[in-house]
Amino acid sequence: MVGRNSSHVIIIIFTKPEHIHNFIYRGSLRLRDKNLSLCPKLQAMAVTKIYIVYYSLHGHVETMAREVLRGANEVPDVEATLWQIPETLPEKILEKVKAVPRPDDVPEIQGEQLGEADGFMFGFPSRFGVMASQVMTFFDNTSDLWTSQALAGKPAGIFWSTGFHGGGQELTALTAVTKLAHHGMIFVPLGYTFGKGMYEMGEVKGGSPYGSGTYAADGSREPTELEIEQANYHGKYFAGIAKKLKKRSPV
Repeated sequence: MVGRNSSHVIIIIFTKPEHIHNFIYRGSLRLRDKNLSLCPKLQAMAVTKIYIVYYSLHGHVETMAREVLRGANEVPDVEATLWQIPETLPEKILEKVKAVPRPDDVPEIQGEQLGEADGFMFGFPSRFGVMASQVMTFFDNTSDLWTSQALAGKPAGIFWSTGFHGGGQELTALTAVTKLAHHGMIFVPLGYTFGKGMYEMGEVKGGSPYGSGTYAADGSREPTELEIEQANYHGKYFAGIAKKLKKRSPV
């Protein structure tokens, strides 16, 4: 990087990512005092970009995704954005199953765009213990990224919605991990870090050590306050891990 002030030229050579991080956050004020500006590329490198990618048919996963987003964006130097997976069902079927309208404020994502992010949170409803077919189709279209292993080493988390207890609160996450493994991504589970909320027995609560979740029942049940709280925590927890991994990653 080269900065100019009058007739002086300053050349700074970075050999490790953490040197860039320290330079930007500890030295930027002194540089600005001398009318020097930071390179936009270095500023971008200091921000951890997280894509929250989801598919939602009846709105339950969307509700969770927005809360995951809020939690992730509470972490300093993290930029989390929402993306929705394209629909594959025809309009006639969507009407029959009473699908909710897709939000206008969330853009659709194509597989190749995953390469732009530093980490991912994938959300989806469960179908027979696995992710919905729309999400499977999305991953099927990431073959170029798989061939190049462009996502290898990047962290990924999972959240979901199921109908009832036997609908896949754990199995849905376990079967989804195969997609992450083939891409070389690092699965970041929630564990029991949510604390006493993980042991709640007084009410029905979705989620497991693999990630946050909710129950939809026949479609009429909405995510509870505790499930929303867990989703928010999940986003914040994952963002912290993703930020640490980016800081320590090799150039």
